[in-house]
Amino acid sequence: MNYQKLKDAEAGFLLRYPGGFADPEMEPIKKKHNVDKLVEFTQQSLTRENFNRPEFITETLVKIVGRSSMVSRFEKPKFRDFIRSLNSHEKQALADSFEKRLYGRQKQSGFEEILGFLSHHRIAKWSIISVVPFYFSPRKEAFVKPTTAKGIISYFEIADLEYKPTPSWAFYRGYVRLLADIKKQVAPSLSPNYAALSGFLMRSI
Repeated sequence: MNYQKLKDAEAGFLLRYPGGFADPEMEPIKKKHNVDKLVEFTQQSLTRENFNRPEFITETLVKIVGRSSMVSRFEKPKFRDFIRSLNSHEKQALADSFEKRLYGRQKQSGFEEILGFLSHHRIAKWSIISVVPFYFSPRKEAFVKPTTAKGIISYFEIADLEYKPTPSWAFYRGYVRLLADIKKQVAPSLSPNYAALSGFLMRSI
């Protein structure tokens, strides 16, 4: 990584927004994305107990994707239609996959099962596969937006991570590790969550 470019990006961002994401000038952007409310909704809805209710879980997934400002308006109806096309057994299987992804030690297995569902219906997009985990755990999980991920990797000269449009667990874990490393190098006000950190990096680029 080119750490000098990172330090220059940090200095430039803080010059414009001295308080980082707590700066008053950032309020319009924060309101537009409404991350805190969606995090609260996701965490309250996707409790371990609720995974015994696959119909509720799958409808909650539709709401999360539909309300997210980070998911393309073209992808939202495709995801809604995908969920509505599933029968009760498929909804149970999808709910089980998300439970693995969000809880316990089977995160990779859950990721790959969700990817299988989405691939079968031709909607296996990075935004769809990463948005729910992000809102569930915004300080540990990353939202992967292709243009942002490619821009960060290219601009900061990340040699050991190659973006590919087909989602994979290997890239996702590498990208999270990259963001974790960057988070350690910059002011805490620039990383209230991983989507904000990615936003700072992209705006700086």
